[in-house]
This record gives sequence, structure tokens and C-alpha cells, in this order.
Amino acid sequence: MEYTIDHDLSPELAKKAAQKAADHYTKKWAKYNAQTTWSGDDHAEITFHVKGVDVAATVDMRPGQVVIDMTKVPILLRPFKRMALEVVHKTMTKWIEKAKNGELDA
Repeated sequence: MEYTIDHDLSPELAKKAAQKAADHYTKKWAKYNAQTTWSGDDHAEITFHVKGVDVAATVDMRPGQVVIDMTKVPILLRPFKRMALEVVHKTMTKWIEKAKNGELDA
């Protein structure tokens, strides 16, 4: 299930905002062995381990869009998928606004 967040940032600034958002999640979910791995300038994979299962999502940077795809969500956790996407949207939107306001390095 792909979820798209539109933005009006430059590709460089959008990636920086996405990296900050991913770093936020990696720290917040550290107890679940959360990791973010960027493979190039426009693709990342976020993984973590919850209740004995692995969960993964990808982040793709496209012009004017951040596309999140929850690629690996076990059946047990699928009822929480929509709620997780809402949280991701809220967090990414926050980091996009910080980027617009020049606050990423603060």
C-alpha cells in the first residue's frame, strides 16, 4: 500500500527532511531494533522487529512527493497499518514544514 505526501521542496531539502523524519523514528523505536538504510539519494528502507516479527517500509523520493510503502506488515499487525500511516504522515509533514522554515539544522 503506497501512501504519498506532496511537498514543494527541492529534492535535496526534501531528502534532508525525510532523513530527519527517519532518524526520529529510528531513535523513537530503538527498542524494536529500528534501522533506516538509504540506498542512493531517493530510496530508503526502514525496518524494525515487533512482537517477534519483522516490519518494513520503503521511502521513495520523487519530485514533489515522498512515497511511503509499507512493504512488509504481518497479518497480526495489519489492523494498525492505517494508524501507522497517519502517524507517518503527521511526522513527515512536520519535518517538511521545518525544512520550509529553515529549521532542519536547529
